[in-house]
Amino acid sequence: MVGLSRARYAEQPPQLRVADAPVQEALRVLIGRHGGWGFWKLHHRLRKNGLRINHKRTLRIYRAMGLNLPRRRTKRLPARVKQPLAVPTSANVCWSLDFTSDVLTDGRRFRTLNVLDDDNRQLLGVEIDFSLPASRVVQVLTRLVECYGRPTQLRTDNGPEFISARLGDWCEKQGIDLHLIQPGKPTQNAYIERFNGSFRRELLDAHLFRSLAHVRQLVADWMHDYNTQRARQALYFMTPIEFKQAA
Repeated sequence: MVGLSRARYAEQPPQLRVADAPVQEALRVLIGRHGGWGFWKLHHRLRKNGLRINHKRTLRIYRAMGLNLPRRRTKRLPARVKQPLAVPTSANVCWSLDFTSDVLTDGRRFRTLNVLDDDNRQLLGVEIDFSLPASRVVQVLTRLVECYGRPTQLRTDNGPEFISARLGDWCEKQGIDLHLIQPGKPTQNAYIERFNGSFRRELLDAHLFRSLAHVRQLVADWMHDYNTQRARQALYFMTPIEFKQAA
């Protein structure tokens, strides 16, 4: 082995390259159809398709072809303080925020940002677009504060738009407490989660949307009915607007 280069030493013999060719071609076909499949799914499909191959050989060829999928790294979130779901005593004590999503008839996915007053359950706003980054969330909240006044607290989950520095800085300047619930604990944001269920069942799942303009029109009509016509048992069978006016 003295004087033999590493590249020459690691080079596959010609007969091995020829034997691997059918497996490589089969892998290319599978990857073309199922780009998100990992090693084990590909290996079992090769076996099911009639190739007599063990997993070690499949893995060697799989790695040599550079098919390894990137590992998903779990994003570590800071510890959140567990707090019971407080019952607000007046409007603007706490607003809850959350996203929902659906698709248009042409397959494009859109999102909605829903903002709810926890006290009177009034739906303060629904922002609709294909993309709603943190900067857009701040714009929506700024507009709602101008219309309804400044809340004491915002309650959200740990979505990237809500844990962003942009929203945190805005809340600090406004003197608003941004409360992030514990990851995986949606019951800590129960008011907006309960609303999202009704919103999806009665509106998103009940219609086929042709365009964003169509979505916005239907949401505006539904929002008006929700705030002014729908009596809620939790509000002593008053509508959100009636409960707010009676407070």
